[in-house]
Amino acid sequence: MADTPENTTGNTTGNPAESTGVSALTGLTSAEVERLTRQGRANVTGRGTGRSVGQIIRANVFTRVNAILGVLCAIVLSTGSVINAAFGLLIIANSAIGVIQELRARRTLDNLKIVGETLPTVIRDGERVTVHQTEVVEGDLVVLHSGDEIVVDGPVVSGAMSVDESQLTGESDPVHKEEGEELRSGSFVTSGHAVYRAEKVGTQAYAAQLAAKASEFSLTDSVLMNGINSILKVITWLLIPTGILTIWTQLARSGTDLKESILSMAAAIVPMVPEGLVLMTSIAFAAGVIRLGRYKALVNELVAIEGLARVDTVCTDKTGTLTTNEMELDAVCAADGSTAPDRAREVLGRLVASQEDRNATAAAILAAMPDAQPFPDSAEIPFNSRYKFSGVRTFGDAWILGAPDVLLEQDGTAARTAKRLGDRGLRVLAFGRVDGDLAVPGEDATMQDAPVLEDPCLVTLRQQLRPDARETLDFFAAQNVDLKIISGDNPDSVKAVAAGATDRELVAVDARGLVGLPEDQFDAEIARANVFGRVSPEQKQEMVESLHRAGHTVAMTGDGVNDVLALKKADIGVAMGSGSPATRSVAQLVLLTNRFSALPRVVAEGRRVIGNIERVANLFLTKTVYSVVLALVVGVLGISFPFQPIHVTITGWFTIGIPAFVLSLAPNTERPKDGFVRRVLSLALPSGLLIGGIAVGMWIAVYPGGDAPALERDRAGTAVLLALIIMGLWVLGIVARPLVWWKVLLLCGCVLGYVVIFTVPFLRDLVLLEPGDTGLMTVGAVVGVCGAAVIEVVHRVLRAVEACRNGK
Repeated sequence: MADTPENTTGNTTGNPAESTGVSALTGLTSAEVERLTRQGRANVTGRGTGRSVGQIIRANVFTRVNAILGVLCAIVLSTGSVINAAFGLLIIANSAIGVIQELRARRTLDNLKIVGETLPTVIRDGERVTVHQTEVVEGDLVVLHSGDEIVVDGPVVSGAMSVDESQLTGESDPVHKEEGEELRSGSFVTSGHAVYRAEKVGTQAYAAQLAAKASEFSLTDSVLMNGINSILKVITWLLIPTGILTIWTQLARSGTDLKESILSMAAAIVPMVPEGLVLMTSIAFAAGVIRLGRYKALVNELVAIEGLARVDTVCTDKTGTLTTNEMELDAVCAADGSTAPDRAREVLGRLVASQEDRNATAAAILAAMPDAQPFPDSAEIPFNSRYKFSGVRTFGDAWILGAPDVLLEQDGTAARTAKRLGDRGLRVLAFGRVDGDLAVPGEDATMQDAPVLEDPCLVTLRQQLRPDARETLDFFAAQNVDLKIISGDNPDSVKAVAAGATDRELVAVDARGLVGLPEDQFDAEIARANVFGRVSPEQKQEMVESLHRAGHTVAMTGDGVNDVLALKKADIGVAMGSGSPATRSVAQLVLLTNRFSALPRVVAEGRRVIGNIERVANLFLTKTVYSVVLALVVGVLGISFPFQPIHVTITGWFTIGIPAFVLSLAPNTERPKDGFVRRVLSLALPSGLLIGGIAVGMWIAVYPGGDAPALERDRAGTAVLLALIIMGLWVLGIVARPLVWWKVLLLCGCVLGYVVIFTVPFLRDLVLLEPGDTGLMTVGAVVGVCGAAVIEVVHRVLRAVEACRNGK
């Protein structure tokens, strides 16, 4: 056992590896792990997914909308009219629904997050074991390979590797780490392998001290929410002067008594507040999280649901996405394609067995040669996608394995054979010996720095196309979603594999020919082709940036560490659950089932959420507009408001509340378009102005005066309410289009609900309706029907104008 520094503090608060005499080969013992865990020195942060239960309750209860409604409810209750304070139930409904949905979404995310978390490998009792992140304790020796995420802080004790710290520092260039150098959690390994000692765990780790955003219930940077917030700001500015005018008019100018003035004031202000808009948006997003959870899709950022709905270009890797991660050794060939001698197979097996850092390709080769023994006293050259080869250095020479078009002489026999095999869809590698001392490539090494093999052999592996690949690509083709297949493999081989999964015309490009191109030429090539081979990680990122310059919304799928840069740059990064921990940590969405076919469901879910929220917004904002119109005109004229608070409450039941909830959860596969605010206002503004203008016009015509008996005013107000409800139901019908059977049933149910309220004596009296004047009610019905006809005409004219503007 190696000597360890003396623990001069005389206590157990120092490094456990030092205080217990743990060697770098055996790690901690089981007893030491148990003791350290009891002492609270395990990697437990106590941080769940997103907000805590208390934060969720506070965020949904103490809102601006609830505050406004609460004050108005208290004022109405002070008059003794309990039924008119029924709108106060919205406070309970808003809060309860919001809390329940967010807690359900939180639980879904927590459960999925456990499945998708990185499982580090540690050395204990001299054995390598895989543990949960929370089971890592101070002093644990953690084993790292390419693609692994660094979960706690500590120094390297053995080996060397390159580390990407871009999530911590913003710098994308890998940092080389050797023995004694510190590693920080939140970064990941890009190449090499090492063992490091856990020193800072739990809340002391660097990543735990950052405001990590992964798996939070957040709507940050949401185009949809930004649009809604913009609308709400305008409404807030309208509410202030309108509310002041309404209060002054009802209390000082309407000629009614104090109680009726207070009730009229509340009736005017309450419908101006779009109390359900933000709630319905949160419900739709939360329901999206829950639905995606059924498909085992982990949403690291909630905004990914919206982003996926807007995607018009999908960039996908081949291996692990179109094909399965499993590969099978097909053959080992000589340069001319004949079977290689047994000596070549033996050397290949020893080469792979000597590698500590094995990818899926190496694992497939080794699986076919289980008895292969490593070279003695060899030094590994770890694989890196920048230079496309790996190998081992032995006595005075090196054996390397990598991409044939990187390691072979162009137009040579081996290169021609490799192309022929690749065109059949096989994965082809070249291997051979390099004389002399081949140095490990540096951080800035590229494919151009790779050596050329003089006497190479070829290795072919069979790749299995995912059975769901064609179905998925057909979905994207039907949805007019462009496809870019970006791979590190030979472009002809990638094209051959992709041809089995899509009927699209495929144009393949070798990405090495894109190096150094001017930006306009580079963008033109990215737009022209849809299969790219020999792509470096940096080029994947550049391709995504090129698509952004062309105005595309890009989703990038991948499972390897070489996909990380592009995943971070894309609008939506989608990682496979079986991929490297690095890809899972940076992606907004993780497909835990590793099924590419889950992506169409995810896209459809995003479109459902966004499209339905737009519909719901139309309803709520139409109500806000006509309420402002009513309040302003009534306030300017100095007459009492036509409705009591309970009337505006029932108005919202069947024209907005219930149908909005149903429509927000309905299927919708239409891709969202830009201009959310403009489109919503294009219906809500004219509809609201027409409903408000027609209703207030009728009220002016039938208003009996402030000194008239209360019964006459109530009958006139009920007739106006009928006209308003009919127009509101027609707007609901417009929003619900295209009509299918269940939407027709929904509309019929809403109409029936109002028929029951107006005709059943008990209910009619409960909500203070006075439909006793048949003549006034007939006028109200006629005005409502005529208003609905006008709304329909205006809606069709506006649609025709919009179609002409779009050139349709």
